[in-house]
Amino acid sequence: MAISESQIQNALKALIDPNTGRDFVSGKSAKNIQIKDSHVSVDIVLGYPANSVMASVQALVAAELRSLPDVTGVTVNIGSRIVAHSVQRGVGLLNGVKNVIAVASGKGGVGKSTTSVNLALALAAEGARVGILDADIYGPSQPQMLGISGRPDSEDGKSIEPMMGHGLQAMSIGFLVDTDTPMVWRGPMVTGALEQLLRDTRWKELDYLVIDLPPGTGDIQLTLAQKVPVTGAVIVTTPQDIALLDARKGLKMFEKVGIPILGIVENMSTHICSNCGHEEHIFGAGGAAHMCADYNVELLGSLPLDIRIREQADSGTPTVVAEPDSAIASTYKAIARKTAIKIANLSLDHTSKFPNIVIQNT
Repeated sequence: MAISESQIQNALKALIDPNTGRDFVSGKSAKNIQIKDSHVSVDIVLGYPANSVMASVQALVAAELRSLPDVTGVTVNIGSRIVAHSVQRGVGLLNGVKNVIAVASGKGGVGKSTTSVNLALALAAEGARVGILDADIYGPSQPQMLGISGRPDSEDGKSIEPMMGHGLQAMSIGFLVDTDTPMVWRGPMVTGALEQLLRDTRWKELDYLVIDLPPGTGDIQLTLAQKVPVTGAVIVTTPQDIALLDARKGLKMFEKVGIPILGIVENMSTHICSNCGHEEHIFGAGGAAHMCADYNVELLGSLPLDIRIREQADSGTPTVVAEPDSAIASTYKAIARKTAIKIANLSLDHTSKFPNIVIQNT
């Protein structure tokens, strides 16, 4: 008996993508099913960057289709396609940017900037085109973390070209002022500078722009919520009760302005002694998990307090590029995939599909 397309559809509907928890039909990943004699071919188009897991997903689908009766050959073509998703109402989109991810914390010292740069690098390692904007005007750190020096170019005298570091497009006030120059600016000047850095930079076809926010819930965060098209926010905290108190405030701020919370990253979750291997929860245990349960958001991942993370970021080669095959880099990549999957499940942006309405006198 010849195999039918409905049998292939049913098989793919019963098969769950282990990364998303959704089947390949309702998740709209399976496309272009073709049957020639007893050979089946199908395209799997993932909505998230997945270089680390693409081969395993491909093998999973191929094995399922080969198990069907009357199938003698299977071809599974796999890739990913990142699309733009909806943002706050009334906020104009950024040229050259599909999705904006805000990385925030309620307080300083929780490793937010290190998490931001490794998240951006992990998204890039998984196959996405990624940029990072250092929105901390008073204390920019991304130039050092990415090992970038010099000044950005301006081809037309109005816009600025992003700097490049480890494959990321990057922009920071740190590229425009001397390292030891303090930014003694009031709130309106700071928010104006942020908008200029964001909109005057010629971002080039980014799937994701990661914005490394300063800690707190002040002027810059409010400007971001009101004027910047944010797809979703990631909250960084430590398990410590004091850090969690402030992280909750940051989460509630994004909720109030209608920006989806993509999840929480628990930094400095445990410390493993480099001499004896003893593991200790020096900042407490389970704090982020409890916060996730309270607000019904996902724990994207937990990272250790490890001296290599700090040393590599300080030296301009963050962990994801310094040790791409390490356990810590794998954790960052898993966090990046979960973040991208959360975005993929949000509503799509359809603004470009609406026609312009022109009213004329006749």
